[in-house]
Amino acid sequence: MPKLRKMLNDVSADYIQSFMRLIETQSKETIAKWCVSYAKFNILPLWLQEFPQDTRPAETLLAMEEFLNGKLKLADAKKQIKECRAAAREAEGNHIAQGAARTIDAASSTIHNSASAIAIAFYGGLTIAYSQKGLDAPWEVLEQTAIEECLKMQESFAKIAIADEPNPAKIEWNC
Repeated sequence: MPKLRKMLNDVSADYIQSFMRLIETQSKETIAKWCVSYAKFNILPLWLQEFPQDTRPAETLLAMEEFLNGKLKLADAKKQIKECRAAAREAEGNHIAQGAARTIDAASSTIHNSASAIAIAFYGGLTIAYSQKGLDAPWEVLEQTAIEECLKMQESFAKIAIADEPNPAKIEWNC
C-alpha cells in the first residue's frame, strides 16, 4: 500500500481559495462556532468509531463550546486542545482516527486562531474521504470525495454566514 496522505495540500485550488475568502468575511466567533459544530457532528463520530473509550476529542469540543459561551477561560480551553493533540499523536497507525483528532484540534484552535479554520478542509475533507471510500481507494477517488466534502463545508458555512459582518476576522493565512 502506498503511503497515505494525512491532508489535502493544494492551497491554490479554487475550492480552497473560495472557502478562505468566505471565512475572511466572518467574525472570529462565527468562525469558531461553525468549526466546533462541524467537527462535533461530522468528525467526532469518526473518532468514536475507532476509539469509543477515549473521550479527549469529545471533551475538547465540549470545552470549546463552554469557552464560546463564556463558561471557560482561554487558558483552560488551550489545555484541553493539547489533550486532543495528544490523542492524535497516540492514534498513529489509525489513519482515520488520527485525521479525525487532527481535524478536531484544528476546529478547536479557531477559538484563538481563525486561520486554523481552513485546516478543517485540509484534514477533515480527506479524513471523511478515507472513511467513505477506504484507505486503499485510488487517490483520484479520495481526492474527488474530499473536494466534494470541502464544498459541502463551504455550503454549510455560507448558511450561517452573517451578511455584511461588521467585524470580520483579520486572518493571516500561513499555508
